[in-house]
Parts: sequence; structure tokens; C-alpha cells
Amino acid sequence: MLQIDESEVPTIRRRTAPGAVPGTIAVDPDAPKSRISVMAFGPEGLVEQQIDAPYEAAAFIQQWPVVWINVDGLGDKDVIQQFGTMFELHRLALEDVVNVHQRPKVEDYDEHLFFVGRMVYRNETIETEQLSLFLGESFVLTFQERAGGDCFSPVRDRIRKAAGRIRSHGADFLAYCLIDALVDAYFPVIELYGDRLEELEEEVLDKPTPRSVHTIHQIRRDLLMLRRAVWPLREAINGLQRNDCPVFNADTRLYLRDCYDHTIQILDLVEAYRELVSDLMDVYLSSISTKLNEVMRVLTVFSTIFMPMTFVASIYGMNFHNMPELDWDMGYPLALTVMAAIFVGQLVYFRRKGWLGSSISEKDDTKKPD
Repeated sequence: MLQIDESEVPTIRRRTAPGAVPGTIAVDPDAPKSRISVMAFGPEGLVEQQIDAPYEAAAFIQQWPVVWINVDGLGDKDVIQQFGTMFELHRLALEDVVNVHQRPKVEDYDEHLFFVGRMVYRNETIETEQLSLFLGESFVLTFQERAGGDCFSPVRDRIRKAAGRIRSHGADFLAYCLIDALVDAYFPVIELYGDRLEELEEEVLDKPTPRSVHTIHQIRRDLLMLRRAVWPLREAINGLQRNDCPVFNADTRLYLRDCYDHTIQILDLVEAYRELVSDLMDVYLSSISTKLNEVMRVLTVFSTIFMPMTFVASIYGMNFHNMPELDWDMGYPLALTVMAAIFVGQLVYFRRKGWLGSSISEKDDTKKPD
């Protein structure tokens, strides 16, 4: 079952002071240390290796057609700067790598393309993290906030098994596969929210509780987070598939169209679920109001039933000497009989009106004609 993140709304804090030099790389002191992995491949083979320093990746680039360098963890400023020097990456792009609150976007530089996206994954809660991707002529360089838990395992398996066309295409096709895996990872999360909303709808209709309101607010906040991640991602992928993006060839841009369609589907689902969450809040308020009205109706009916009997009992409780019924032997049984008759008469009347369950007229209307 989907667990809702009950932590506070995350805040955005830039680590560079106002007015700092553009392109300043200020890493988070709490960020994990960088771990570098390389997958170099071509139609003839594959090399997969962990390296200790960025300069070791140069040998793979010289020997293999496509090299994927992945950096897990953004705690090493030197590693980021060395990769920036090796591939001549723009310092503004490197600054965006360490400031992990970026919106999904695409920036086209002369020798490389810079892509930013939000990866979503389900651990115990729903979380997102920033993916920074640099695409060059023969390399793909990715930066992730932490190690493990990414959505690229299917891509790695396809490279290892030489499944599909990934080993026979260039770096642009590898970048497409990574972006496609990032987009498709949203579907299982959205499906979990769909299942949870169905359960929540039944809960709100049958037994609404204050916990239901809390869950509705948490889901609304999470869906807003997903919308903020997917909406600019759609525009970024749309920019990649345009003809004026020279890094991707015409064949790969055809695949990007499918990726763009997936973002549209995800965004439509998110918007539909957001509307459903708003409707659930209205349903909750209506359910609470209906239950309160039912309780008040029952209390009102019983109060109305006992009011005439209370009136009769209060009259004979005054004990005036000139009340003839006080000295009559049958006065007490008669008073009880009158109150019982009033009680039964009101029950029958309220039953016919439908104030105590289904009325007789409603039952008659439900019968099928002979």
C-alpha cells in the first residue's frame, strides 16, 4: 500500500551568497561522497568498471564508441570540477548540478547538451531527486544526488545483454533511453496513487474520519509535487525532439516523440487525480454533514415522541386538590394508556413519513408491477 510522506514540505536553500560570482560551485556539506561508475560499450563488447578519479574516464572515451559515466553523490567539489574541465562543461551548468532544486530543463551549449530532470522513486515514501545529464558526441555524463535506487536498472540490463538497439547506436540514443526510463518510472507511482484514491473514496463515503482529511491533504501535496516535476519535463522533452536540436539525430527524435507522449499521459493522470482529491474533500464534508443530520434527526424524533408524554405526566404531577382524576382508581392506568397511544401513534406517523427508516409508501414504490 502507498505510504504518504508525513514530513514537512521541503524548503529550498541556496548555498551561494546573494551576489556571488555566476558559476560558483558550492556543494552541500551533508551530500554523500561521489562514486564514479563507467559503462563503455559498442557493438563488439562492453566494459563496466568503477573508477576512483575523473581522469581515468579519458581512456574509455578514446577506446569505445559510447561511454556512460555516472556519478552518484554530489559531495566532492573536485570531482565535479574535474569533469567540467575534462569535457569543457559550462560553469553555470555545473552550478545547477549541485543546486538540486532545479526545474526540468534543457540547455544547448556548443559542444554538449545539458538536461535536468526529476527522478521519482518509491522507497518507504514517494521521493524525487535531481538528475543532471550532459550529452556529448560520444559520452553521456550523469550526476545523481545519492547512490542506489535510481530507475536505470532496465537500461543497464539492456546494455549488458545487448538487448534491442542500444549497443549499436550512439550516445544520443543512450541519453534517450535514460530519459525514457526516468519518464516511465512515474507510471507505477501514479498507479499507486490511483489505487489509494479508490480506497480513500470508499473510506470517505462509509466511515469518514479526521485521518481521512489528513490523508487527502498529503496526497494533494504529493500530486502537486509530481505536477511541478512533470509539467516542465514535458516542455524539456518537447525541446529535445525539435529539429533544431543537433545533438539528437532524426532517428532518435522519433523515439523522443513517444517519450513526449508518455509525459502527456502522466500529466493528464496527475491532473485527473488532483481533481478527484478536491472532489473527495467535498464528499468528506458532505458525508460529515449527512451523518450529523442523521443524528440530529434521530434525536429530534425521539424528543418529539417524548414531548407529549412529558406534557401529560407534567399535568398530573401538579397534584392540585380539585383534579378529579387523582382520586379515580383507573386514573393511573388511563394516563399510561394515553401516553402509550400517543407513543404508538407518533411511531406509525413518523414511519409513514420515512423519518424512521424506509416509509411504507417508499416500499410500495419499489415493488414491481404485477
